[in-house]
Amino acid sequence: MGVRERLGEVLFARVAGDDGAGRRERIHGADGRRRFGPDDPIQRVHGDASMFVGGIRALLLQSLHPLAMAAVDQHSGYRGDPWGRLQRTSGFIAETTFGTVETAERAVRIVRAIHGRVHGTAPDGRPYAADDPHLLTWVHVAEVDSFLRAHDRYGVRPLSTHERDIYVAQAAEVAVALGAEDPPTDTAGLAARLAAYQPELASTEAARRTARFLLLTPPVDWPLRPGYAALAGAAVGLLPRWARTPLRLPWLPVAETVALRPAGAVATRTIRWAMRPSA
Repeated sequence: MGVRERLGEVLFARVAGDDGAGRRERIHGADGRRRFGPDDPIQRVHGDASMFVGGIRALLLQSLHPLAMAAVDQHSGYRGDPWGRLQRTSGFIAETTFGTVETAERAVRIVRAIHGRVHGTAPDGRPYAADDPHLLTWVHVAEVDSFLRAHDRYGVRPLSTHERDIYVAQAAEVAVALGAEDPPTDTAGLAARLAAYQPELASTEAARRTARFLLLTPPVDWPLRPGYAALAGAAVGLLPRWARTPLRLPWLPVAETVALRPAGAVATRTIRWAMRPSA
């Protein structure tokens, strides 16, 4: 087995889990009608290596909502089992993007059932519930904005302006099924909704702890640390300035342009190369 195949296996196992090959076959190989096709923007974005950057950015951005962060901090076990959480999240995205309608609907039912059991009280005394449509929408818009921006910069074939709007609309279909509250259906609406949430965002100890975990002490084997660092740096480089201050992340535009952006491009190209199916 060559270097590319070995690296591809390691990356795929981290993202998809021990049964990754079986899960991939069940999702991609099943017969049945699909909501989205290979030419749809949502499949182009969610199937690209830039998702590695977008996923890290999404987690950092999502952590800024105190109620959403409290739910993750108190219930997800992301520090104890970060790879398990990644695999569950990536599995859901794959099932709802590439799977049959039946597979996607089953995935949504499972997640909705889990959300229905997640509720509690944030450190500031406010109650939260994971199935709160307002919180679901925040998680959704943070993800969609992150995935789209990462694809714009690091995707192999960036979307046109019209395709970007279609991507937002297609992602909204999944958000509605999960119970989100009138999710945006174009990029203008996405930007407006992000701006509308900003007064609710705050710097909390849980959010800062999450940033330190993701950026400084990730559960990544040492041989993979340089590549992960490049992805994480690229993710930070895509965060707006208003999101960095509460997470205590620096604003270094020159360093990001000269170092972080090229490193992120190399890392995503390497992942794309390693995970390319063998001929």
